[in-house]
Amino acid sequence: MTNNPGRRGFILGGAVIGAGALVTACTSNEPAQSAATTAPAAAAAPAGGNDQPGTPVTIGFSAPAADHGWIAAIAKNAQDAAKRYSDVTFKAVEPTNDINQQISAVESLIQAKVNVLVILPNDGEQLNQVARQAMDAGIPVINLDRVFPDKLSYRTWIGGDNYGMGVAAGHYIGKTLKDKGVSNPVILEIQGIATLPLTQDRSKGFADALKTYGFTVTAQQDAKFTVESGTQVAANLLQAHKKIDAIWNHDDDQGIGVLAAIKEANRNEFFMVGGAGSANAMRDIQADSGVLKATVTYSPTMAGSAITLARLIAQGKGMSDLLEKEVPQSLTLASETITKENAAEYLPLGFES
Repeated sequence: MTNNPGRRGFILGGAVIGAGALVTACTSNEPAQSAATTAPAAAAAPAGGNDQPGTPVTIGFSAPAADHGWIAAIAKNAQDAAKRYSDVTFKAVEPTNDINQQISAVESLIQAKVNVLVILPNDGEQLNQVARQAMDAGIPVINLDRVFPDKLSYRTWIGGDNYGMGVAAGHYIGKTLKDKGVSNPVILEIQGIATLPLTQDRSKGFADALKTYGFTVTAQQDAKFTVESGTQVAANLLQAHKKIDAIWNHDDDQGIGVLAAIKEANRNEFFMVGGAGSANAMRDIQADSGVLKATVTYSPTMAGSAITLARLIAQGKGMSDLLEKEVPQSLTLASETITKENAAEYLPLGFES
């Protein structure tokens, strides 16, 4: 995700990262129902290759406060991944949405001389300098999701594909409407926070994909990644458009509010696509009893994969499925489209909104 408070992609080239963690991949700041249910329980790492116990390493971890379903799942996935390895000590600092407090927390990990750092910054640009400080001190930094602008500030970046999310949503909506023989459709887009680069990337991907079918977005409004704004924005759009063919909502957390407004308005002449891949959205899609027919992923399991990469880097190992001896400098996770047909497969990786 560009330098943003980003979030939300799935399988890394269809492969599994060396330690056997499935690589899958919104982000904002809303309350999560239960952090304890955001990810599957950690399983013991299989013995063999990179998973055999090696040099003991301490992994420092810093992320924003878990006041949103996706962010809560980030912390849970990181913690669960660390538990799989007997040679890993997981040292997490207090999560916070205060930039200065996160900087201080990362500085404390540097002073503690951890072997490697995994950082999901509140803002990549504002935490760039403290990440560089860690790198200059010889502590490799795994930059998770929201990217630091200076490549000297991180050893490896791993995150989702925001543009790809938009493309996936656009293709699902475009193809579905084409197959139905719909012309000049009314397509609405409910964004997260319009000013964020991640949101702009998603919207561009959506518009570019729709263009291949000869379609455009009829109306677009942002809902701030919150349930409350999702309800309000959706209600306004429903009132303004008496006929709708399709809606793309960028974020499954705010989607709870969007779906509440749709139910209140008693509208069902259209279908909707969500974003991020929450478990509750997948259950709705499985049930096939409402307008939500698909969601495009941006999975928080990326945090578990970041821990796996951090361990490999600290131990001087590469990814066993690759020929190269080193962990890659950048890993962008693909966005999968979840429908009724494959929801059961992805449900264990969903997070609770």
